[in-house]
Amino acid sequence: MKKIQLKPAALAAIALAVLVAGAAVFFMRGKSPEEDKKAAVVRPALTVTTAQPERVSLPVKLAANGNIVAWQEAIVGAEAPGQRIAQVHVNVGDRVRKGEVLATFAEGTPQAELAQFRATVAEAEAAAADAAANAERARSLQTTGALSASQINQYLTAEKTAKAKLEAARAVLQAQQVRVSQTEVRAPDAGIISARAATVGAVVGNGTELFRLIRQGRLEWRAEVTSQELGRITTGTTALVTAASGARLAGRVRTIGPTVDPQTRSALVYVDVTPLPGMPASARAGMFARGEFDLGATPAITLPQAAVVVRDGFSYVYRVNPDNRVSQVKVQTGRVVGDRIEIVNGLAADARVVAAGAGFLNDGDLVRIAEAPAAAARPANASTASR
Repeated sequence: MKKIQLKPAALAAIALAVLVAGAAVFFMRGKSPEEDKKAAVVRPALTVTTAQPERVSLPVKLAANGNIVAWQEAIVGAEAPGQRIAQVHVNVGDRVRKGEVLATFAEGTPQAELAQFRATVAEAEAAAADAAANAERARSLQTTGALSASQINQYLTAEKTAKAKLEAARAVLQAQQVRVSQTEVRAPDAGIISARAATVGAVVGNGTELFRLIRQGRLEWRAEVTSQELGRITTGTTALVTAASGARLAGRVRTIGPTVDPQTRSALVYVDVTPLPGMPASARAGMFARGEFDLGATPAITLPQAAVVVRDGFSYVYRVNPDNRVSQVKVQTGRVVGDRIEIVNGLAADARVVAAGAGFLNDGDLVRIAEAPAAAARPANASTASR
């Protein structure tokens, strides 16, 4: 029997085929169990910190809109007719004291008339004195029969007539003195000039408006409050008002309007306002203003604002389950104070939620829990919120 001898080239080809077959068998066999376990491990989607709902006391506010107006506006006018304005001493925006001279009228004609009436009074006094003397003599001769009863009555009547004329002349003189005093227009109260119609040289009639005065410089905010919310406000309730100019004012309810507008179903609340310390007094009558009434405080469950995610118009938080997977939970939010937001319902009080980075998560994601950073040391007298 002949032996088959292979050439070196054939031997090399057979060896290469064996190696390729072995490699194919190796890769077709699959991974080891250890490698399969490693492949089965899912990496966390995000490293997060967690927070739990905290019970704190949050203020209750009631927002409203309205206008800033003068508390009371006094109209200062001319009291005597036909007088000419000689000088105007104040302008719009000036702050005046009670009794301060605002304008003066020309005094020539009133002073001349005053001198005339003084002369009339002097003449009436002389006539009254003469009539009184004649009446006294007539009385002394009444028992002697030197004068008839008719003559005596004439002297007595003349005395009474002279006295009446004297009183009338004095009354006219007093009226003229009042008119002379009216040549000076004085402020009826302290305040700020809000309007001026007085012009030098103008002859004004009786009752013509010359100035408008914001009494005592006081302003008030007239807030519009709906009839449903009206019962929550009482006299003395405090408010914080922000004018259109940015000025912030402290307010206190002075009174509440007695009626409700049947068209808008809202009532006016009258709030006395004063600028906050350190704030510019830039609020002006006629400005629009927004404000908040302080209605006290109530307990509430809160979370950091970063823990709440808004999607499609709804608010969600991501609750961390025991297996470190998160569940998307729909919640209802309420008041916001600082970096805290109130959770009205939808979340258990002992739940653990993602505190930051929740916007990058989806329902069912696996997360890695990181330790919260150490809280900064508080002063010894610092107090924590009630739970």
